[in-house]
Amino acid sequence: MKANDKVNILMVDDQPAKLLSYEVILSELGENLIKATTASEALSILLKTDVAVVLMDVSMPDLDGFELADVIRQHPRFQKTAIIFISGVHFTDSDKIQGYRSGAVDYISVPVVPEVLRAKIGVFVDLHRKTRQLEMLNDELERRVAERTIELRQSEQQFRSRAELLELATEAIMMRDLDGALRFWNTGAENLYGWKREEVLGREIHKVLHTVFPIPPEEIEAQLREHNTWQGNLVQRTKDGIEVIVACRKTMNREGNAVLEVSRDITSQLQAEEALRETEKLAAMGRVAGIIAHEINNPLAAITNTLYLVRNHPSLDDTARHFADVAEQELQRVSHIARQTLSFYRESKQPIAVNLTELLNDVLELQDRVLISTHISVERKYAFSPVVQGFPVELRQVFLNLVSNAIQAMPSGGKLRVYVREATDWRGQRCGTAISIIDTGIGIRPEDSKRLFQPFFSTKSTKGTGLGLWISKGIVQKYDGTLTCRSYRTQRGCVTCFRVFLPVSEGSTGEGQKVEAEVSSANRHAWQAV
Repeated sequence: MKANDKVNILMVDDQPAKLLSYEVILSELGENLIKATTASEALSILLKTDVAVVLMDVSMPDLDGFELADVIRQHPRFQKTAIIFISGVHFTDSDKIQGYRSGAVDYISVPVVPEVLRAKIGVFVDLHRKTRQLEMLNDELERRVAERTIELRQSEQQFRSRAELLELATEAIMMRDLDGALRFWNTGAENLYGWKREEVLGREIHKVLHTVFPIPPEEIEAQLREHNTWQGNLVQRTKDGIEVIVACRKTMNREGNAVLEVSRDITSQLQAEEALRETEKLAAMGRVAGIIAHEINNPLAAITNTLYLVRNHPSLDDTARHFADVAEQELQRVSHIARQTLSFYRESKQPIAVNLTELLNDVLELQDRVLISTHISVERKYAFSPVVQGFPVELRQVFLNLVSNAIQAMPSGGKLRVYVREATDWRGQRCGTAISIIDTGIGIRPEDSKRLFQPFFSTKSTKGTGLGLWISKGIVQKYDGTLTCRSYRTQRGCVTCFRVFLPVSEGSTGEGQKVEAEVSSANRHAWQAV
């Protein structure tokens, strides 16, 4: 495939009007646009055509989008074809997980924003074109390397011409002799490992990279001598000591005295897969918790009714009646916790009015036992009770994550402040609500603050996935809000503040204007109260 060759984009929808609108939007890309109105028609086109991107409606009469994606992914040719779902209904987390399992790479909700649709399709079109070009280039490189290995030994000039071609590849490409001494090291290897070629040529490369092999190296060398090829995943270290996982393909030359190794960094891919597995576990745990809470409610109601009858029985004296009252109060607490668990599990299908102060109180109540056991005091200052239109589970996830992080930052106790006040986003000239989660914990190092919201970055060593703050910021941005962090160190200790700004629905500010000045002043002086 040449750089100016058009690629094919398949649009699948049972409504011709939608297909026409997608065709108008994507025509600016200058690619081949192919339309299909049924799943069978789409499959027929895929079997005859090399398709870069499939733009697919989720709801179709014969097969829905998820089922069609499953069928497509079962064919070896289409396991890497990009599939983008379009839907006019809100996607829940479970819907998205199902879609990603079916092979989706992205979601677009109706109404479609033309610029967003073109941008997303354009990315996968460019990726498809470059992938095809790179595959052709790699095939050509491997063929020519295999044919001319002996010439590379005999002629330095020929070696340099071959090196110029290999420099075009983004993978790390190296050639070593059977003793492990490095003879060639391309730019891709420099970029991946950080070692310049003049620093490693002639050295035993796998000692330099601290390579950990999945099987004994002797077995790998035996397979190379017998089959001339081996592939698998290796664990290596860069010059800076960072651990990376690479997919490595080794090929023995015709003379049997040198090995060509091509390595591709798959660290982020494996981390993403692990994060998805963890997400699936958490989702399963949420479903189980919801089922258990639902089942607990039935015997709770019976016990509550029985205690009511016992408490009012004439045979009880005052002491027994007091104990019955205490038991009934504790049962009410258990019932409240069960209702809260169910509310965390059940997600709304449409945005609803969410009272942020009530939601914050629920989050703090769930953390009450941990707060008491770690000797953390809580200070709440709510200037008013803001209301936003949104999804309670998403917002709970944000504030539960921020409060949990604050608690973990204070293992020896401290003070947790939760402030709610009216605020203005001066950059966007918008009025809304600022929710501040302030802790007196260990603080955040300046070198970590820049990477705080990046995926897979965590300050908790092996205990954290590095996705909590990244997901939280994504949720806040979904509400057209912002999530920021500031951490200060003084002689008296550290203060860290995570601030969420959310635009508030009209009519939700109410009495907050009366106490705005008071809370703003309290926020300004909070840093001094470590």
